[in-house]
Amino acid sequence: MRALLVLLLTFVTLAGSAHAQGTLPPAVSAALARAKVPLEAVSLLVVAADGQTAPRLSHRANVPMNPASVMKLVTTYAALDTLGPAFVWATAVHMDGPVKDGILQGNLYVKGQGDPKLVLERLWLLLRRVQGLGIKTIAGDIVLDRSAFETLAPNPGDFDGEPLRPYNAAPDALLLNFKSVVMTFVPDRAAQVARVHFEPPLAGVQMQASVPLVNGECADYRVALKADLSDTKRIRFGGTYAASCGEKIWPVAYADPASYSARAVEGVWREMGGQLTGRVREGQVPAGLNATFSVSSETLAETIRDINKFSNNVMAQQLFLTLSWQSKGVGTLAVSRALVQDWWRERMGNAQPPVLDNGSGLSRTERISADALARLMQTAWASPLMPELVASLPIVGVDGTLKRIKGKASGSAHLKSGSLRDVVALAGYVHALSGQRQVLVAIVNHPNAQAARPALEAFVEWSIRDAQYPSPPKTLSPNKSAPD
Repeated sequence: MRALLVLLLTFVTLAGSAHAQGTLPPAVSAALARAKVPLEAVSLLVVAADGQTAPRLSHRANVPMNPASVMKLVTTYAALDTLGPAFVWATAVHMDGPVKDGILQGNLYVKGQGDPKLVLERLWLLLRRVQGLGIKTIAGDIVLDRSAFETLAPNPGDFDGEPLRPYNAAPDALLLNFKSVVMTFVPDRAAQVARVHFEPPLAGVQMQASVPLVNGECADYRVALKADLSDTKRIRFGGTYAASCGEKIWPVAYADPASYSARAVEGVWREMGGQLTGRVREGQVPAGLNATFSVSSETLAETIRDINKFSNNVMAQQLFLTLSWQSKGVGTLAVSRALVQDWWRERMGNAQPPVLDNGSGLSRTERISADALARLMQTAWASPLMPELVASLPIVGVDGTLKRIKGKASGSAHLKSGSLRDVVALAGYVHALSGQRQVLVAIVNHPNAQAARPALEAFVEWSIRDAQYPSPPKTLSPNKSAPD
């Protein structure tokens, strides 16, 4: 019996060593072959979260790759570590005149400081606070101060030719409702129309209130609507809406993002019954003018759940710029990149630093190796901030961007996903059958990357099963607690 046990342990050790040298599990290799993705386009790594054993598998783990949205792990953990999980953003309101008989005799200033989730409901609450001061009419202007961040105004279609996708919204110190319009279609069979509700109301923009209702199957309702969303002063539809579609919600980016905030603030203010003698414009709060009140965001720990579970690009970019705003008084990409690089060298030692762009992964230039991502995840695992980071990650088969994945891995891994035209990626923590916690990283950079998703899913399932067997311990130098 003893000889049999020794033989079994020897076999497991040799199998682990083979995987560590880059031999892929058969199911993974087969799935990559079906996707016509060569092994040279793939990086794979499975290693213990505590860093005390050699990798179960390491394939091209030291090669910098485009991680797509997996790069959000760097941004969110750096923010947790430097800003703290209880950090909040404040949006301040200032007034430069007195209030008499319900009239503000001066200007109202709204100063944004990078809140990533200043959605419509919170804008309404902010303006309701203004009305709570007894203000029914603003005799001056409403001035929007966006100076906390550098102005970033790329063409929203530059990245992928999809200018109306909300994920292409540019970061903004006063980012309102992700610069998007949410259209809700509700069938009214009696009137033979679908009622269209728009949020928020945009000042100066005509919005078609109904669409003809038709019978038939609900196919691609967005195509059937024949929406014209390119006109900055009118949203209209040239098609029809199938009654069988039921209620549908369609968020779109507004065609003129530069004017969105002014239109939204004025539209909501007037819808609430407020009067405005002047106009809504951009400007800065005069020096020395104290805030009348401010409204706070959710905490950073809550915010990164939206960023990571649902891979919100503009929220990640807001957070990335917040790092330099908090440190230097103004948020710029260049300074945030330098700050994260400095933080990386301090926290990750000699692990190869990432190549950063905007911190969200919505980039063709960002790069990081699987080894570097694993070091990040191992460092986070040993940190008091580990629960906040893990809770922000999608649970495979349960929620977020990985809810669609079913099978043996369901509920057994917290992983951040990433996807671009030529990229698919996963990185995070796997709970193995033995109870061990493993760090898993998988990145594919290839024109057929999207077809390689089954290979990544097979890799996750393999890591859950195979990681139950202990790998041979790795000898660590006295001044290191984790592998390079």
